[in-house]
Amino acid sequence: MIRLFRSKMYLAISLIVVVLATGIIGYRVLSNLSWLDAFYMTVITVTTVGFSEVGPLSVEAKIFTVFLIISSVFIFAFAISVVTEYILSRNSLDVLKKKKVKTMINKLTNHVIICGFGRNGKQAAIRLEAYKRPFVVVENDKEVIEKFGDTILFVEGDANEDEVLLEAGIKQAKYIITTLPDDAANLFVVLSARQMNKSLNIISRASLVTSQKKLKLAGANQVIMPDKIGGDHMASLVVMPDLISFMDELSLEGEHTTNLEEVAIEDFAEEVEHKSLRDLDLRRKTGCTIIGYIAPDGKYTINPEADMQLQPKSKVIVLGRPEQIRKLNEMFHI
Repeated sequence: MIRLFRSKMYLAISLIVVVLATGIIGYRVLSNLSWLDAFYMTVITVTTVGFSEVGPLSVEAKIFTVFLIISSVFIFAFAISVVTEYILSRNSLDVLKKKKVKTMINKLTNHVIICGFGRNGKQAAIRLEAYKRPFVVVENDKEVIEKFGDTILFVEGDANEDEVLLEAGIKQAKYIITTLPDDAANLFVVLSARQMNKSLNIISRASLVTSQKKLKLAGANQVIMPDKIGGDHMASLVVMPDLISFMDELSLEGEHTTNLEEVAIEDFAEEVEHKSLRDLDLRRKTGCTIIGYIAPDGKYTINPEADMQLQPKSKVIVLGRPEQIRKLNEMFHI
């Protein structure tokens, strides 16, 4: 539809240019006027403003003027109708698109809300999209929304406003990631989000070390400092380059390239009678190796013993090649 309007717009502009060019050349030839006077006569004729003529017109020039007025009236009317239709249709399309997005967001549950679509927000969206996790982006830049709105669910507005967060489905969301460039803005979002959804997992970006404690006091579960992480990573590439490169290989993006997986004990539905990690026997069944255990209270155990007892609501971290991870997911329907 937009292409159709664009072609009509080009046609209208082309016709207007043709009328003006015809008028200028016509008055130049028929009345022997200068280019400036011919342009003046053409403009006052096609716009029908009624200003005085630059001089007496010949019979041929008067007949030409009549036809120029009639043709210009129709062409300008056509141009105005095209512009009006485009504006009205564009507004209608925007309304329909916003209604469609709102309907899709209302159907989401346990989704992720990303506040801000800068560098960190885009990276978070790419990662979530790779793992097919539903998410909604809150952004107040119209140009960004128009550029990416065809593939990503956007809510236009300021993330500091409660109405915008409600529109993004914060009541039924599971996570919110605040990536705004200003720590104070992130702090306000964290405060509002925590009040609106007590069980929400909040991950916030911070630029200053002093902001970390404030954001956690406001209700953030995790506070990330991208600058600190980036600096540590670059320094580690100097101190232990091979180890860091190996760790980067483990965190490759994409559901078909991942080498690490977090699995809840409840996902091993057919193995509930087993009491320990040894009983799961994942190495023999899938080729994956358990490298970590997360207790229900959140305590981490790296490289757990095979005899470690399994507890309800605990998790294991497994390591394997992509095909081994896929085999694990398929075998246990994860």
